[in-house]
Parts: sequence; C-alpha cells; structure tokens
Amino acid sequence: MKLSVKGMALAGGVLWALCILCVGGGATILGVTEGAYYGKDFLLAMASIYPGYHGTPGLTDTLVGAAYALLDGLVGGAVFAWLYNCFACGKKSE
Repeated sequence: MKLSVKGMALAGGVLWALCILCVGGGATILGVTEGAYYGKDFLLAMASIYPGYHGTPGLTDTLVGAAYALLDGLVGGAVFAWLYNCFACGKKSE
C-alpha cells in the first residue's frame, strides 16, 4: 500500500501549523505574567529553528511561526511519505 505524498504533505503541514497557531494563540490570549507565558519554552525552541520568528506572544509573530510550520510540515510530510513508499514497496522510487 502506498501513501499519497501530496496528502501526507498537506496533512503534516496543516497539523504542524495548527500546533504553532494553538500554542502561539494561547500565549497571546493568556498574556505575559512576570516574563512567563503559555508555551514559552516550546515557542522559543521553534524560534531557534525558524529565522525571523521570535517566539513571543502576538498575532504577527504567531502567523509568521505558523507559516514556517506549514512549510516545514509540508516538506516533512512529503519526505516521510516518499521514504515510506520506498521501504514499503521494496524497490527504489520511480
């Protein structure tokens, strides 16, 4: 059975972007208390990977992070499906 590379890429991109949106949105809605905010460590870890994303609460920063996550998830999902198809079929990809 083969995985759809396009389907897996879209699923990975949308799910990862939703993760960043949910955590970033939670941080924005709940606000900053004494320098701490919801998901701070996670958001700062993502900021260390995505250039231009700062991992701070705010609509603009959250949307920038979600855009990076969408692209990252698209690539990751496509690579995952491609590798799965290579190994599941027992032959090299076409």
